[in-house]
Amino acid sequence: MSDERPRRATEAFFGRRHGKTIRPPQAEVLATSLPALKLDLAAPPPGRLADLFTRPVDGVRLEIGFGGGEHLHHEAARHPATGFIGVEPFVNGMARFLLALKAVPLDNVRVHDDDATQLLDWLPAGAIDGIDLLYPDPWPKKKHWKRRFVNRANLDRFARVMAPGALFRFASDIDTYVNWTLLAVTKHTAFEWRAASAEDWRTPYEGWPGTRYEAKATREGRTPAYLTFVRK
Repeated sequence: MSDERPRRATEAFFGRRHGKTIRPPQAEVLATSLPALKLDLAAPPPGRLADLFTRPVDGVRLEIGFGGGEHLHHEAARHPATGFIGVEPFVNGMARFLLALKAVPLDNVRVHDDDATQLLDWLPAGAIDGIDLLYPDPWPKKKHWKRRFVNRANLDRFARVMAPGALFRFASDIDTYVNWTLLAVTKHTAFEWRAASAEDWRTPYEGWPGTRYEAKATREGRTPAYLTFVRK
């Protein structure tokens, strides 16, 4: 694979940046907590990605589009010896996560509040031990498919930053996006899908806490799929 990094997309892969009016507690936590946790992509990445964290960690995982941060907070609490980087451009989601982090502090989390491609292009090669892309925006209209995060350029980005044996986990309740992802990732030479039976993608991940979006999908009759790919 060429050492030239993929160009950033001309259109962002996320939608709106703001939702409901930010309440005072959310504004306060965005002003006080976000600056300390936010990665500075204007500076070069550290020689050891573990140095981004205030506590010793033996690996670093990435979650792209963490929404309200339920899964990110849960996983970081379950794995205190692992560092976690969470990406969420939606201001309301970031505020929700920071409030949870204020209530139950963790010292193995850093965040990025803009396009994930910026972060992926900043990270050192082979530095990430896992990537989670959980319930991303499916961009259901055909004219918007180019904004789906799973595409060849971003899979190239994943392949560059992921260590051999690292897992890329993708969950969605939208059949067309699940099929889109299966086709795109299995065509990519850097990844392998090791599912042996339907139970492998119907069963939630080990320790899975569920999310608000997933609960809504289930209530509305949509069945989630949980895909796992291995970086060769």
